[in-house]
Amino acid sequence: MQLGMIGLGRMGANMARRLMRAGHRCVVYDRSPAAVQTLVGEGAQGADSIAALIARMQRPRHVWVMVPAGGPTESTVAELGDKLEPGDTIIDGGNSFFKDDVRRAKALAGKQINYVDAGTSGGVFGLERGYCMMVGGDPETVKRLDPIFKTLAPGRGSVERTPGREQLGGTAEEGYLHCGPAGSGHFVKMVHNGIEYGIMQALAEGFDILKGAANPTVAEEHRFALPVADIAEVWRRGSVLSSWLVDLTAKALVEDPALSKFSGHVDDSGEGRWTVNAAIEEAVPAHVIAASLFTRFRSREDASFAEKVLSAMRFQFGGHVEKATGG
Repeated sequence: MQLGMIGLGRMGANMARRLMRAGHRCVVYDRSPAAVQTLVGEGAQGADSIAALIARMQRPRHVWVMVPAGGPTESTVAELGDKLEPGDTIIDGGNSFFKDDVRRAKALAGKQINYVDAGTSGGVFGLERGYCMMVGGDPETVKRLDPIFKTLAPGRGSVERTPGREQLGGTAEEGYLHCGPAGSGHFVKMVHNGIEYGIMQALAEGFDILKGAANPTVAEEHRFALPVADIAEVWRRGSVLSSWLVDLTAKALVEDPALSKFSGHVDDSGEGRWTVNAAIEEAVPAHVIAASLFTRFRSREDASFAEKVLSAMRFQFGGHVEKATGG
């Protein structure tokens, strides 16, 4: 099957590679000519513009957009919408806001252009491991794209089958799922990433407690100088906590036990905020996800104004003087 790929960053390029390895034909475009030439050297057909990519494709065209969410995706989808023809399909594989998908799908339907949102998880490891995909769009279009999704997905692999799953059928066991109409794929991916925020925060706090067991603030008879990197490793093996995130944490602690190359400044890419907003709209309590998002905000400040206000109030009502920091 032929697919156009716009955006050859860490994920887009590897997705094109995975598709070509399975015999699919890729026409690729990126603002970086070097990125295009790299993929051309591996068998892709290159284009130096979106218009050129469209001209090199057979109808009906299927164009996958893998650029940063927000402005870059919006402008790319808009340009494709102006240049593609009825029956063609745009697939947004980035981390777009699901309400934007609903709006785009409605606008493109007026031009008889199909729109599919494909929330994609797998990161830089997807080339070998495959990509978990949560897809939104009309059933006929999604079914037509099944060979693409099936190739990109990890497949069943060695994961133990869920008891009773054999009675249900479908593609979920293969690592991709048609979740519903346009917008639903990115909605499911949004919640996926919100959960990820919470799990990552819980692991981070746990390892901080393990490291802090040696702090002088702990009674001497209760202090432990724990082998934190080894604990991460043992949790990989038979523990209920065993997971890819624990695998990656163990790897990071072997490479740099003190994590000295990291400042602790943690960005958020938007999905955590959107998940919390969705929880508010649905009146669903989401304490862990919300707290993990706020912790990321806090990580970017040396001392927040709120903490200064707290300190000032303590001084005013009780004469409490801040303890000196540093050595």
